[in-house]
Amino acid sequence: MSTFTKIKAIKDSLSHSEGKLADFILNSPNAIRELSSQELANVAGVSQSSVVKFTQKLGYKGYPTFKLAVMDALNSEALNSEHNNEHLHGKITLSDSLEQLAAKLLSSKVSVLNETKNLNEAKPIEDAVNLIKSAKRILICGLGGSALVGYDFSYKLQKIGYCAIANSDSHAQLALAATFSKDDLVFAISESGQTHEVIQICNQAKQCGASIISLTKYGKTQVSDHANVKLYSVAEAESLRLSSILARTAQEFIIDILFIAITQSSRQSRKLLEKTNAIVSDFRSTTER
Repeated sequence: MSTFTKIKAIKDSLSHSEGKLADFILNSPNAIRELSSQELANVAGVSQSSVVKFTQKLGYKGYPTFKLAVMDALNSEALNSEHNNEHLHGKITLSDSLEQLAAKLLSSKVSVLNETKNLNEAKPIEDAVNLIKSAKRILICGLGGSALVGYDFSYKLQKIGYCAIANSDSHAQLALAATFSKDDLVFAISESGQTHEVIQICNQAKQCGASIISLTKYGKTQVSDHANVKLYSVAEAESLRLSSILARTAQEFIIDILFIAITQSSRQSRKLLEKTNAIVSDFRSTTER
């Protein structure tokens, strides 16, 4: 996972000192090659202990390991491209033409998709696929835009034979979670990872012994704290005008990866998908006559 992607994903939750370090590293990444931890602290205007704590917060044992990770990212053409990509969505204005708006929105979505891909390694996705495939019942919970993504995922899973339930009523979600057991699964979607209702549903499911997959922003959150498998999506907070659009784009990307991975790994799922698609196609043909 790119060091720069990690920093950008948790940037809004950083302390003042950590924010200064994040800004310096993102704006002047090449400087890290030549700086010791004390020198970085001096140029960023923070203490050396803040540098060490910041690198540990990103999952590194200390500054030397962090420095090597930054150098690896800088030496990778793909990660360089990701790091330097211009995020145009914050510049959309009322005076933009439809062509300009479309170009900026496309750039935003591509950026968010790339960062979401980089936040998720293969192992957690594989673990999530296995949990879904082995679950007796699946509750997909989320509120607002996350609920819409949940409905989409439930419909996809139902088409390949899974008992997947989505409901935007948090009371109904909580009541259903209370009936769960170790054979059941909760798929919790929360952009912030701090949605109160989703936290309560996860807590109830955990008490019942059910497994939990979380899909939240990167970093430690109350929702992901409950999860057996943690997946991440990205939507940049500074874009208030488009945040819900970008959040759904990132979440749907993960949902679609899981759905395709499940159908790839299961012959029965592929046969059911072909069957359900054929039935719907035949029905459409009949009604259009």
